[in-house]
Amino acid sequence: MTDANTRLAIGLVQLAALLVIIAALKAAQDLFVPFLLAIFTATLAASPMFWIKRRGAPSWLAICLVILAIILMILFFGGIVAQSASSFMGKLPFYQSQLLLMQANLISSLDPLINYFDLNLDLNSAFGNFSPATLINLAGTTIASLGSVLSNSFLIILTVIFILAEATSFPDKLSAILTNPERGRVYFSDFTRNLNNYIAIKTTMSAITGIVVTLFLSLLGVDFPILWGLLAFLLNFVPNIGSVIAAIPPVLLAYVQLDGWSATIIIFGFLIINIVIGSFIEPRYLGKGLGLSPLVVFISLVFWGWVLGPIGMLLSVPLTITAKLALEANPNTNWIAILLGTTENSDSKSTEPDT
Repeated sequence: MTDANTRLAIGLVQLAALLVIIAALKAAQDLFVPFLLAIFTATLAASPMFWIKRRGAPSWLAICLVILAIILMILFFGGIVAQSASSFMGKLPFYQSQLLLMQANLISSLDPLINYFDLNLDLNSAFGNFSPATLINLAGTTIASLGSVLSNSFLIILTVIFILAEATSFPDKLSAILTNPERGRVYFSDFTRNLNNYIAIKTTMSAITGIVVTLFLSLLGVDFPILWGLLAFLLNFVPNIGSVIAAIPPVLLAYVQLDGWSATIIIFGFLIINIVIGSFIEPRYLGKGLGLSPLVVFISLVFWGWVLGPIGMLLSVPLTITAKLALEANPNTNWIAILLGTTENSDSKSTEPDT
């Protein structure tokens, strides 16, 4: 067998193995999604845990304090999600019927214009594929799926405890299995530092976005402002697309509940919030090197959403950013990270956030 045939055979085997892994992830998403959330939570909790340890506290006390804070947050946000989602799903049929009525009125008003110009256009079919009622239902389904994941909080917390307990000894284990421990530890250190910074800063910016959206919608009198603030918080992890998706349900709800002017004010409000936070504040701390190509963002959104469901869509960009940072940490794979990033990333010498 020639070298070319050998490489082709190896490539086909690797592709087959990748497809098997993807199929396994899709089949085991009920178990894998809580595990991913546990890793995400542990990454956030690692920094305060190490900070407490640097103040002289023993490891067990630092882990206990961090886990206690996580449990309190899960109970608080889990209660909010459960109550808001239950109330919203109870009113969902009313919102859907109102939106369908508005859709029918819009079609009726456009029919004379279509007949006048003799256009061969079926508006019922067109709106059937892109119905506002379907978008409202999708928002409720996403929140409900988050609530079902939070029902596995015991598994998530237990996994976080074991991850944090192993965090201090992992660098030593990594050094023991690497052929070049010094270089490997440098790569791992760069990767973990950039990942911790990204998750911490992105979570903070998303929390600010969610709080501002909640207060803004509360002032306008839109129903379930906490629910839409939570949705804005979650979708802020998806750049560009996420802010648009997060704005659609409250805009439609305001149009049904209030009036067209209120819906227009909400559109401009979301636009201002995301321009200020997403275009000015967030890049100042994250740095340009952590950007992803819009095409990569869209593909990762579709791929992880297909594999892991709605929660996979929310975690799609953090997962892709993690892969990008891991590729950047190794000079041999840095070229792949450049392909995943924007044009500004190729000019950047470092992925460290600005300070």
